[in-house]
Amino acid sequence: MPSHSLQDTTALDALTLTVRFLLELAALAALSWWGVKTGDTTIAKIALGAGAPLTAAVVWGLFVAPKATIAVPGAVHIALQVLVFGGAALALLAIDKTLAAELFAAVVVIDTAILYARGL
Repeated sequence: MPSHSLQDTTALDALTLTVRFLLELAALAALSWWGVKTGDTTIAKIALGAGAPLTAAVVWGLFVAPKATIAVPGAVHIALQVLVFGGAALALLAIDKTLAAELFAAVVVIDTAILYARGL
């Protein structure tokens, strides 16, 4: 993939990267929503509602983020993105938010295709 400098960034690149960031936030929100809806007790709701997105954020920050702490091979990088975004879509399905899960997954696929096509 070609590398882009800040000067090479187009409006499409900026939009695509902004959408990616919003998808990351949406994934955390979906995981939190799932946790709160899934827990049987107040403590379980808090633990799952905070723990699931916290776990995803730590994985993302360590291995997936542009300035990730730990570099991983490309296949692992992709697998971890699938894990986080797929987990968020499955979380939405688990709480009967089918349309939200479908829309989220569709936007993830489209945005990812554009990111990879543009080498971002």
